[in-house]
Amino acid sequence: MTKSVPSVSVTYAQNGGSTKSNELGMRAMQERAYEKRGEQYLLIKSPPASGKSRALMFIALDKLANQGIKQAIVVVPEKSIGASFNDEPLTKFGFWADWQVAPKWNLCNSPGTDGGKVKSVGAFLESDDQILVCTHATFRFAVEKLGIEAFDDRLIAVDEFHHVSASEDSILGSQLNEFIVRDRVHVVAMTGSYFRGDAVPILVPENEAKFDTITYTYYEQLNGYKYLKTLDIGYFFYSGSYADDILKVLDANEKTILHIPNVNSRESTKDKHQEVEHIIDALGDWQGTDDATGFQLVKTPEGRVLKIADLVDDEAVKRDKVSAALKDSTQKNNRDHVDIIIALGMAKEGFDWIWCEHALTVGYRASLTEIVQIIGRATRDAEGKSRARFTNLIAEPDAAEAAVTEAVNDTLKAIAASLLMEQVLAPRFNFTPKSPKSGPVEGFDYGEGGYDPAKENVGFNEASGQFQIEIKGLAEPKSKEAERICQEDLNEVITAFVQDKTTIERGLFDEELVPEELTQVRMGKIVGAKFPELDAEDQEAVRQHAVAALNLTQKAKEVALAHDSDEVTSGNTALIDGVRKFAMDVRELDIDLIDRINPFGEAYAILAKTMSEESLKQVAAVISAKKVQLSPEEARDLARRAAKFKQERGRLPDITSSDAWEKKMAEGVAYLVRMKQEAANG
Repeated sequence: MTKSVPSVSVTYAQNGGSTKSNELGMRAMQERAYEKRGEQYLLIKSPPASGKSRALMFIALDKLANQGIKQAIVVVPEKSIGASFNDEPLTKFGFWADWQVAPKWNLCNSPGTDGGKVKSVGAFLESDDQILVCTHATFRFAVEKLGIEAFDDRLIAVDEFHHVSASEDSILGSQLNEFIVRDRVHVVAMTGSYFRGDAVPILVPENEAKFDTITYTYYEQLNGYKYLKTLDIGYFFYSGSYADDILKVLDANEKTILHIPNVNSRESTKDKHQEVEHIIDALGDWQGTDDATGFQLVKTPEGRVLKIADLVDDEAVKRDKVSAALKDSTQKNNRDHVDIIIALGMAKEGFDWIWCEHALTVGYRASLTEIVQIIGRATRDAEGKSRARFTNLIAEPDAAEAAVTEAVNDTLKAIAASLLMEQVLAPRFNFTPKSPKSGPVEGFDYGEGGYDPAKENVGFNEASGQFQIEIKGLAEPKSKEAERICQEDLNEVITAFVQDKTTIERGLFDEELVPEELTQVRMGKIVGAKFPELDAEDQEAVRQHAVAALNLTQKAKEVALAHDSDEVTSGNTALIDGVRKFAMDVRELDIDLIDRINPFGEAYAILAKTMSEESLKQVAAVISAKKVQLSPEEARDLARRAAKFKQERGRLPDITSSDAWEKKMAEGVAYLVRMKQEAANG
């Protein structure tokens, strides 16, 4: 019996749309990007395997032929990703030109140091050739040596854009900011991650605002597949050594990439080779090594021989042989080439194994971007593969451990990561305020009874994977920038919110919590800090939209999980049905109601299922020991909301009120009055 409980299971329609090509040979995402080919600054956000590199080829060829751009320079984070930009016979599929990179200008393949390659970049800029591919590092050195001006009238395409940041330490980030200030280049930035740099933004806000964004969601990508129908994401707690428990979640019949923990992490036994041996032992009897590939051969108790690729081996010769066998293009479509890949730092970005059904990761990963990349390994479409899953194996906090606080923090971070992945995988929300003028939007299905003018409606467009949701009392963004944030960047706001330690601790374990303290006060503070350039009304609009997106996903999930208490059964469209059902079950879908939902309620319910009762109590104890009283800043925020309350109701909040939120606002006012009195009394 496995103890794994998926925290979310998303089922898609398999309509084949994202893999079909138009008459120019473009898939849906590429077509959408190509429509914006005339923009000077483009940011393409779309999942791994959605065809970003080819989208760039189409755009770059148009810029070179029709937009007066002299040359295109493609910049990738590491040499291996350079292969994504090898020659492509695009005319064969209907496009009007082929993508061709002269071998000497694919610097990812050339030997030598970045310093030596800078000369090649200089020579390329002087030449009549049109396309160069190099690494982020080579490009950085080239810009330092040749200067920003040397690149005028050229296209700079940056792949895996999330590697760049606006921090002082990121040279590429500051160079990009300089390019944009000079305004003489075109930039196409591409990323498979929806979380920018995890902490530091990539560009300074005024430069970021110049980019036109093309967002292709996970939902659209997976909805448009032919074979893959369901994606499960879950976490699983274990005690003792993970290698002992691994078979509870590792199914030898599933094609699996297993990422073992970093040697410095709590989950690691500090001997990675022994961990790999232990895992191989648990799977069956070792039969030797395959001469051609270097794969380990292991016979399972049922008599199957598994081929296991060990990328953890420190012996370069052995590891390179295995790595080369995995990249062998003649085996790309051979499902039986390999069964399990065990990796430590490898096999994340740009690593292509379409057959992978299970991405199993041991230990918490500090970066959300890394988690998205790892999940991306399992979300490729392949014949006969109808279900894929990502499991995060986490060590249960142990009371005897000195590092119990650290263990609790890791647990909270894993829950935050899971909540964020749900946001990324869900359909896209468009919220509008309900008013007498509201009416149905074309292309949206409003459920059995159709559109009802008397209430708040939820419409869904299957093709675009978008919701149209009416909410009473919703604030609308006024400025262009606030509108852009509400359309494109709500996940950024939600990321900051669920990763805020105090927020998640209180949301999960504070029994006296009034949800509005999180949804209004904390979220308000986070939006204010993230977008200081917006005025108060726009900040409030962004806050409301972010809370609505997070809470509706959580409520939809609760409805989906309620269908079956033991396992997630998802009918065909659990999240979609869940949003509809929640909207129908409430008297009115208004913003006050949405603010009254604790965004972490459902996560707690899952935690209570997956973690032993003993550990759960302990985590709660560690957190409640840190309980903080109201801070002056929070009291001021509560008092501001109390003033708004007075405007609306004609009276101040009452400290004896039975409404918890009204009482909390009154406490804020009382706290400030007390502070003023104390200051006056000296």
